[in-house]
Amino acid sequence: MSDKTALVTGATGLLGRQVVRAFERGKWNVKGTGYSRADGSSVLKVDLVNAEQVEATLDNVKYVLCAANRFPDKCDKDPEGTRALNVEATRRLASLCAARGILLIYISTDYVFPGRPGEAPYEADAKPEPTNLYGQTKLDGERVVLEEYQRAGKAGLGVVLRVPVLYGDAEVPSESAVNVLMDTVWKAQEPGIKIKMDHWALRYPTNDANVFITEDVGRVCHDISVKYLGADDPSKLPYILQFSSESKYTKYEICQLFGEIMGLSIANIEPNTEGNDPNASVQRPYDCHLSTKALKNIGIEVATQDFTGWWRWNVRAFRK
Repeated sequence: MSDKTALVTGATGLLGRQVVRAFERGKWNVKGTGYSRADGSSVLKVDLVNAEQVEATLDNVKYVLCAANRFPDKCDKDPEGTRALNVEATRRLASLCAARGILLIYISTDYVFPGRPGEAPYEADAKPEPTNLYGQTKLDGERVVLEEYQRAGKAGLGVVLRVPVLYGDAEVPSESAVNVLMDTVWKAQEPGIKIKMDHWALRYPTNDANVFITEDVGRVCHDISVKYLGADDPSKLPYILQFSSESKYTKYEICQLFGEIMGLSIANIEPNTEGNDPNASVQRPYDCHLSTKALKNIGIEVATQDFTGWWRWNVRAFRK
């Protein structure tokens, strides 16, 4: 078996699929795991909360990418399930990988930061202060990864990569909080409908697709793995990295852009500038822009897709 073998958990998801493609382009032997959408051949069915199933997939693996639940509202509706996946399953996976000297990249989120006005961009070593359960469980996941690798004496092989909201080549728009806004623009064409859309929180949508190979999250994950596995002493490299686009939009502004690209009116979409409802179960940060300085410092390219250009290229997939 190839010495360059990668295991991608959540390989049926938006990010996981693109990471698999990025490593395949790099001539790696790639194994994917999934659960509800696993086909049993190209993607193995593995329940990440089942330690025995996870352990059985780790033989001969050099690199693991760990993805998890990226939907804050869904997390709040199932706090126990979210903690089981984002924290406890992550701890078990990290422990198993550390014992085998496997590089683990744990995908985290910009939501580990509070996002108060005037604080961003956040450096990788800035103090985390999540405002919702999703952010807290991802932060807890970060900590257990680093703890398990320290405990095993393998510091530097457990790496955290924080990313913001992702968009890309989705199987269905609902896979991404950005892609799904294209559906919103189409729905706004129905007579008499009114849709309120957030025009307060700033987002930095970052592409995870491999259409142009060099400018995406999948490529960054590949480059990190090459850098860390090739290092004489990975413990001297940073343990927490961040990747983000520099282009900022509110959700309403994304709808405006989609309307322009598609030649559709968004008159039925009303901008909501009120910010968080104090009574809402999920409190969202205002601006969690991530600094990419730590990646730049170790020589990893941080260029990203042009948001407008990518959607102009891709938009035919959404025409009806």
